[in-house]
Amino acid sequence: MKILDGKKISNQIKEEIAAEVAKMRENGEKVPHLAAIIVGTDGASLTYVGSKVRSCERVGFESTLVKMPNTTSEVELLKKIEELNQNDDIDGFIVQLPLPDQIDTQKVIMAVDPDKDVDGFHPTNFGKMALDMSTFIPATPFGILELIERYGVETQGKHTVVIGRSHIVGRPMSILMGRKGFPGNSTVTLTHSRTKNITQITSQADIIISALGVPKFLKAEMVKDDAVIIDVGITRVPDESKPKGYYITGDVDFENVSKKASFITPVPGGVGPMTIAMLLKNTLLARERHRSLD
Repeated sequence: MKILDGKKISNQIKEEIAAEVAKMRENGEKVPHLAAIIVGTDGASLTYVGSKVRSCERVGFESTLVKMPNTTSEVELLKKIEELNQNDDIDGFIVQLPLPDQIDTQKVIMAVDPDKDVDGFHPTNFGKMALDMSTFIPATPFGILELIERYGVETQGKHTVVIGRSHIVGRPMSILMGRKGFPGNSTVTLTHSRTKNITQITSQADIIISALGVPKFLKAEMVKDDAVIIDVGITRVPDESKPKGYYITGDVDFENVSKKASFITPVPGGVGPMTIAMLLKNTLLARERHRSLD
């Protein structure tokens, strides 16, 4: 069993990006600029955005954090998005999800300029991804592809089972794993909460990508020997015996499943760190695109 170490690979990617940014500075070029909008005070979102800002500093990017109160109206948020769309200094930006109830998430995603949509959520970018065109791939699926590639995990002709059909992970992952090329060329089954006999399906899988958000959902008896397990789930489980009052776990019963797997991602330290690294990579791609238009 080999650990797919997202922490290690994400650090390598950040070093590669930092080297490119250093060259830009030497040449007197504008360095990439990533902005993030956060609405409200959701703890997990604040932690996540904070780590994005620190990662920008580490690789030499400019970064801007726009904090807006929980009471922000949809109109106010859309106005702020339009400001960032028009600001030539900003190469890419994200709107941190989830948003408060008074704001229509779909409207917000549609409002972001596709050329600055480094999250890869805009329908234009999603459509290009589905058609195998050059575009921004959503950061988490992009990170999973990078892990698979850098560890040389064979995907061609394999049966990949994706658990979860969200637009952020499950759906794009099912498209990407079935595309031509590497990583890809696998036969994909997309499963979800309404799938019957899920154990029957997962036990035939060569590769399982679980993005369900249900702690320890995937048990050892659901997995065949030497399967590749990628755990996207991350859940805070309350536990008074822990210093923070909770522990973090994934969708996979790691202790038991890891005994059967050929490759497996840990939680934390697997897919999570890759998401931020690939957001930086998308911002670098956005900067290169904008530079070619300058």
